[in-house]
Amino acid sequence: MSDSEKQSQIALSSSDFDVEARRIRDSTATYPSSAPLESIDGHTDESLTSDSSEGGAKAYLTIFGAFLALFCTFGQMNAFGTFQAWYSTHQLHSLDASTISWIGSLQLWVFFFSGGPIGYLFDKYGPRMLMLVGTICYVLSIMITSISTQYYQYILSQGVLFGLGVGLLFYPSLSSVSTHFATYRATATGLAVAGSGLGGVVFPIMLQNLFERVGFGWATRISGLLCGVLCGIAVLTVTTRTSKNKATVQLSGLKCLKEPQYMLLAAGGSLVALGCFVPYFYVVDYAQSLGISSHMAFVVLSLMNAGGVFGRVAPAILSDRIGRFNLLAPTSFVAGFLILVSWMFAHTLPTLIVFSILYGFFSGAFISVITPCVAEISDLREIGMRIGLMYSIISFPALLGGPIAGVILKSSDGSYDGMIVFAGTSTVAGSLLIFGVRFLINPRLLAHV
Repeated sequence: MSDSEKQSQIALSSSDFDVEARRIRDSTATYPSSAPLESIDGHTDESLTSDSSEGGAKAYLTIFGAFLALFCTFGQMNAFGTFQAWYSTHQLHSLDASTISWIGSLQLWVFFFSGGPIGYLFDKYGPRMLMLVGTICYVLSIMITSISTQYYQYILSQGVLFGLGVGLLFYPSLSSVSTHFATYRATATGLAVAGSGLGGVVFPIMLQNLFERVGFGWATRISGLLCGVLCGIAVLTVTTRTSKNKATVQLSGLKCLKEPQYMLLAAGGSLVALGCFVPYFYVVDYAQSLGISSHMAFVVLSLMNAGGVFGRVAPAILSDRIGRFNLLAPTSFVAGFLILVSWMFAHTLPTLIVFSILYGFFSGAFISVITPCVAEISDLREIGMRIGLMYSIISFPALLGGPIAGVILKSSDGSYDGMIVFAGTSTVAGSLLIFGVRFLINPRLLAHV
C-alpha cells in the first residue's frame, strides 16, 4: 500500500471515529431506530435524522394545536389560585385553606398520574381520539363545576374529571411535538408549552372580572365554552410521526424503571414538583394577607404566569444550544432559591411582583425542559409512554405539595415562613438530583447534555 493510500485510510478511520463520537455525544438524538417513520394516518415520512427533515406544515400545525390545548388546560390549572381565593370567601368559606387546596392538588395528581396509561395509548393509537375524549371530559368538568355547591362536587368535577381531561389533552399534544423534532425539540416544546403560561396570565384576570360581573356560574361556563372551541381546533391540527414497529417497543417500555438516569430524573422531578406549585396555589392568599387588594392579588398571580411564558420559551431555545440537562438543573435550583430568599422577604407589593415574575420564569423552565430531557434518553417509538410514566411518578408529590403547605400554614398561626421553607428546600433538593443525572450522563463539566 502506497503512502498516499495509507494516509487516506487513516483519514477515513479518523472521520468514522469522529462521526461515531458525535453520534454518541449529540444529546439531541434519541436512541437509534431502524424503523421508518410514518404519520398516524399511515403515510410514510422521512426519518428525523437531519435538520432538513424537521419542520413542515404538519409539524408547525402540531405546535400551534399543542399551544392551544395547553393554553386552555394547563393554563387554567395554573390559575387555580383564583378559585382557591374565591372559594375561601364564598362557596367553601367554612373550610380551611389546606382543605380547599386538595381540589387543586387532586387536579395535579390525576393529571400527572394519568400520564402512564395515556402515554401507552398514544404510542399505540396516536393523539386524535385521546384528545377528542379529553376535550369532552375537560369541557364537561367545567360545566359541572359551574353548578356545584358542595365540596365533594368540586372534588369530583374540578379535581378528578378536570385533571383527566387535562391529561388526555396535554400528553398526546406535547408528545406529538417531540416526534416531529429532534435537533430543535426543546425549542418546539417550549413554544407549545408557552401556551400554558399565557393561559395562566389570561385566566386569573378574566375569571376574577367575570366572577364580579356575571357571577361564578356564568363566568365558569364562559371559560368552558371558550376552551371547548380552542381544544376542538387542537384536535384537528395535532398529528404525530411514529414508528411502524411499535408493539415490540411497547412491551419493553417499562425497562426505563431499571435505568439509573431515568429514575434519578424521576426522583429529582418529584422533589421539584413537591414544592414548585406551592407559590401558584398560595400567592394570592399571601398577597391578601399583606393587605393587598383582591384585584391586585390576582394580578400578582397573572404576572407569575406571565414570567412563565418567557420561562417556557427562552430556556428551551437556549437548551437546544447548550444542552437540556444543562438548563433543567440550574433553573430548578434558582426557582427554589427564589422561594427561600425572594418570597421570604417579599412584604410589599413591588417586591412580591418582582418575586412573581422571576419565579414564573425559572419554574416555567422546569415545565418546558423536563419533557425534552425525557425524550433525549428515550427511543422515539416509546416517547409517549416514558414521558407519561415520568409524570405518573411525580404525580404523588404534586398531590401532596399543596395540602402539606396548607397544614404548615395552619400550624404556624398564619405565618407563611414555614410553608416557604418547605417549598424552597424541596425544589432545591430536586434540582441537586437533576444535577446528578446530568453528570451521570456525561461527567465532563462543559459537555453538551
